[in-house]
Amino acid sequence: MSDLILEKIKREIENFSLDDASVEDLGRVISVADGVVEIGGLDDVMVSEMVLIETGEEKSLEEEIDNADASRVVALVLNIESDSVKAVVLGSEGEIREGAEVVKTGKILSVPVSEKNIGRVVDALGNPIDGKGAIEKDREMFLEREVYGVMDRSPVNEPLQTGIKAIDSMIPIGRGQRELIIGDRGTGKTTIAIDTILNQNNEPKEKRPICIYVSIGQKDSKTAKIIADMEAKGAMEYTIVVSAGASAPAAMQYLAPFAGVAMGEYFMEQGKDVLIVYDDLSKHAVAYRQMSLILRRPPGREAYPGDVFYLHSRLLERSAKVNEKLGGGSITALPIIETQEGDVSAYIPTNVISITDGQIFLDLNLFNKGVRPAVDVGLSVSRVGSAAQTKAMKGVSGPVKLQLAQYRELEAFMQFSSDLDPATKERMDLSAKVVEALKQKNNSPLPFEKQTISLYFATNKEFVKDLELEQIQEVEEKLLEALENEKPELLQEIRESRKFENQEKVKEFILDFVGNYTKK
Repeated sequence: MSDLILEKIKREIENFSLDDASVEDLGRVISVADGVVEIGGLDDVMVSEMVLIETGEEKSLEEEIDNADASRVVALVLNIESDSVKAVVLGSEGEIREGAEVVKTGKILSVPVSEKNIGRVVDALGNPIDGKGAIEKDREMFLEREVYGVMDRSPVNEPLQTGIKAIDSMIPIGRGQRELIIGDRGTGKTTIAIDTILNQNNEPKEKRPICIYVSIGQKDSKTAKIIADMEAKGAMEYTIVVSAGASAPAAMQYLAPFAGVAMGEYFMEQGKDVLIVYDDLSKHAVAYRQMSLILRRPPGREAYPGDVFYLHSRLLERSAKVNEKLGGGSITALPIIETQEGDVSAYIPTNVISITDGQIFLDLNLFNKGVRPAVDVGLSVSRVGSAAQTKAMKGVSGPVKLQLAQYRELEAFMQFSSDLDPATKERMDLSAKVVEALKQKNNSPLPFEKQTISLYFATNKEFVKDLELEQIQEVEEKLLEALENEKPELLQEIRESRKFENQEKVKEFILDFVGNYTKK
């Protein structure tokens, strides 16, 4: 058994002694296959309880824990049936034999957590896997727990800035919200989530949320690259990574998001804000299906067990903004779902759409046309809406959605532009420039005060009428640079007041800048 699993056993049963075990606490293995053991003779066992299974010669508990060749492995009880229980092995099943002794621990599966977790990479059991040594624990949090009731929650009204213009202006996310990121493979779902984490660097330290990135069934190389990117940008200073990669057992992939949200609840209970990314819940559902079918749970629609909806609902319902009596903390969730050929009506996508407070839909066609991020405004929605926007953003984002809707509607007629009347051509030209301004490079989130200026510039006909479409991004970039160098107080005022009151001064600056640019 690995040292990591042994460490977990040590934590879970530190107060447990075999001397305390009665006959009722002992059972026997009936069968073992594919990581699942069927156990007979265990009375009063709980779902999610840890049990110890004998694998070799009898030793004292201390010897088992301290010895790498321990004689017992740990398993997690998931099925309680009339005459037996079924448990998933969290270590190696190779040495488990029929008739082996099983001991109850009376301990529910939990994960150790403390402030020292920040900046670290851990597995689904909370064990460090980044080679930086052990993590000192403050307390243990149950992986499964009851969610907060309606009266314990507060309205979601404080923005969580993603740094992405298309999202912060049209599909705003609030602290305590659950916003689904959905789209086909390779459309930039993870990029949006990581950019949101990187953008928290633009927030003041006292308002910066603690970020948790949960990797479920992803390639280890992809997770390693994400961690390297976050370290390079300074984001690991406020981020925890929970990794259960493609090579991890299905049980670990199943537990990973619950471990992530349990860590988030530790910080939320201290009145802090948390942002958690589940990448992705499609693979989580597949891992759960794999476990469930081995546990002989009956499959239903598309071969998923009937409780797969409950699986994701009890996970995502733990995201909340709690009231001031409970500290006023929040957990914001960004679950990711991968679709096949854009089919949002499939089983798992519809499940998660119905659980969350809106979705950001990424369109492969837009992505292939070079619109990055490839947000489909027609299918994307935030059910919190402008309640989670600053006054500055609210003031400039109004025209964006309208112009984008007009653009999509008239886009089909672009090829017949010679037949369009001048007024329609002009409207199309302005809308196309807004689309161009909403394009953004990877790992380049913008602080919201710069987004405010950018959207004000792009949606104002007076500023862009003399610019070619190809010039928009370059002019926008240089404009923001010039404003930061020459008039930083204008950006500072928007950042501090969260309002856009000095429009005349900004307008004067932009007109002067664009005028000089077009003369070149």
